[in-house]
Amino acid sequence: MSNYQEIVNLNIGGTRFATSWHTLTWVPDTFFTALLSGRIPTVRDDTGAIFIDRDPNLFGLILNFLRTRDIDLNNVNIRALRHECDYFGITPLSRRLALCDEMNHSSCGDVLFYGYLPPPLNPAVPNGSSGKNSNSGSRKNLTASNSDIAASRTHSRNSSLDLRTVGRVPSQDQLSRCGRGHSRAASLGNAESQKGLRTENTWSENMKVQIVKAHHNWIAVAYSHFVTGYRLTDSCGWYVVFQSPVQETAIERIALNAKTGGATSSGNSSAGSDVMLGIASGLFVRLWAFSTHSEPVRRTLIGTFNLGVRVEHLLFVGPQLVALSGAGSRSKAGVWHTSTQHWQTQDVAHLTTYDTAGSFLLLGTATGAINYIDMQKFPLRMKDNDLLVTQLYKDPNQEPITAISVYLTPKTSLCGNWLEIAYGTRYGSVRVIVQHPETVGHGPQLFQTFTVHQSPVTKVSLSENYLISVCSEYNHVRSWRVTRFRGMISTQPGTTPKAAFKVLALEAPTAQPHNDSGPYGEQDEEQIFIQKVVPDTDTLYVRLASNGKRVCTIRSVDGSPVSCFVVAECEGALRPRRLLLCGHRSGAAQMWDLTAPIDKAAKPSQTVAGSGEGEESPVADGGPSPDELVRLLSACDLDASPAPPTPALLPPSPNRPIQAP
Repeated sequence: MSNYQEIVNLNIGGTRFATSWHTLTWVPDTFFTALLSGRIPTVRDDTGAIFIDRDPNLFGLILNFLRTRDIDLNNVNIRALRHECDYFGITPLSRRLALCDEMNHSSCGDVLFYGYLPPPLNPAVPNGSSGKNSNSGSRKNLTASNSDIAASRTHSRNSSLDLRTVGRVPSQDQLSRCGRGHSRAASLGNAESQKGLRTENTWSENMKVQIVKAHHNWIAVAYSHFVTGYRLTDSCGWYVVFQSPVQETAIERIALNAKTGGATSSGNSSAGSDVMLGIASGLFVRLWAFSTHSEPVRRTLIGTFNLGVRVEHLLFVGPQLVALSGAGSRSKAGVWHTSTQHWQTQDVAHLTTYDTAGSFLLLGTATGAINYIDMQKFPLRMKDNDLLVTQLYKDPNQEPITAISVYLTPKTSLCGNWLEIAYGTRYGSVRVIVQHPETVGHGPQLFQTFTVHQSPVTKVSLSENYLISVCSEYNHVRSWRVTRFRGMISTQPGTTPKAAFKVLALEAPTAQPHNDSGPYGEQDEEQIFIQKVVPDTDTLYVRLASNGKRVCTIRSVDGSPVSCFVVAECEGALRPRRLLLCGHRSGAAQMWDLTAPIDKAAKPSQTVAGSGEGEESPVADGGPSPDELVRLLSACDLDASPAPPTPALLPPSPNRPIQAP
């Protein structure tokens, strides 16, 4: 056909349209130009009309745009219409719709984008000579160049509009340049992992951010084989301060402690050693002290310690570095004390969970016992080389303890004998125990028990105003409002149910242990959950832990999937800010200021008519909407997602009452 005025009859999903050749083809290089030129085979119905199996309602809008160069978007799903425009190749309309969608929904979410830390310019991977210079203290090995630091400062609070292409997986030329000078592949524990180091997949895996940790105004960003440290100042924003030596084995855990006043391996205090970094790989833990008050940054290797079993948790309790492993009967705890420079390990059988409270490390066990280690008494036990592990409480039904949370009341700091602990069990029970001043010497007493979960409790949090528990059934959350009298938990009128909701996450906890959904936050403030629905997504949902209400939506500014995240209070600014720190597969780290959105979302809602005085109006679930969930699941293989544990498969508790379904 060569006559532009010739009528073209179309059958779009069962609805007939008639238009001219010229109307369909005035936009070049579209589906219609290929169809009418014969480059795409046509299917015709019984009347001879060209059949196209698409939505007729959306096609009608597109056809009107081709006729008039204008479109009415009232009551139109812009995302669905944009998808149809992309299918038909109507580029002018697709660009307009993209701009409309960008104006209504920001590419970086609906919360203040706080900072962007670009990936390292020179990827650090193990090589044959890394062992010779791993302890070098030169500025070149410890920090980025001046240009790198300047770039970091420039991007610390920049707009997201110029970052859409930053952090993408590099081209093959870039990969080859990054790989120069490395004599062999990374040592990941097997021969096959050393093949194809310069392939795109291996580069992406090595440069993916594995872990993000924060303490005070410091951030540690861990990649597969090294850790980069950043500091926040009011004048410069975030900038690179140090980089750890390259590790031959993949990094599995890190711990960061700022302002420690640490000590060197010789026992002498290292003046100005304000940052300590612990790295765990397999059975071993390496500890460094960084002195950042002088040029160049001085790095001191405190030591390499062997726990004897794989390290599953690495943390600081005060200035002490603690490594824990819960490998059944071979559970161990290892502690390095900063004043004595001594490493000790102790068997802590059947370790399942832990929490910290001041100088105390509380350990929950599979036998139903809650034990504790007082780090302040640790040096007194040097002579017999034994950690003082003391039993604090025993569950009345001897149910395995799977989650624990300690709340220190205002009375604790005054007299030190008022303690509140909430813990969850494998059989779904949540219990609160307290130690009163008048019961000193008798240990904590059972205060209240909740049997609302049918699956093992994975998280529990006791704060000033709420008790939050999470079970393994799709992260099902139950919350209660806590009544307090003079800062201490009270039975009048008692703990009242608040809300029940799910923080859906289709990623196995064992697949990525650094994507903990929460709850996050100090115990005297509103706590939040971070919901990451599918493994490879650039979108996170921030929700209040008390009622599930959505606080805000976070989207990666460079479009790269989020690989890990953590929420931390950063104290470098004039006012402490609660930041969400995200590590990405692109190697970048991005930060979001959640302070204002949380304060706004936590304000009490207006009372509804007919409700009791002071009651809040019910809120809808704050997770992804059906439209958002469908969009997220379009890139997820549901058949490969982990299934929740079936409560019926769990062994019954002999003393647990039968609950109605």
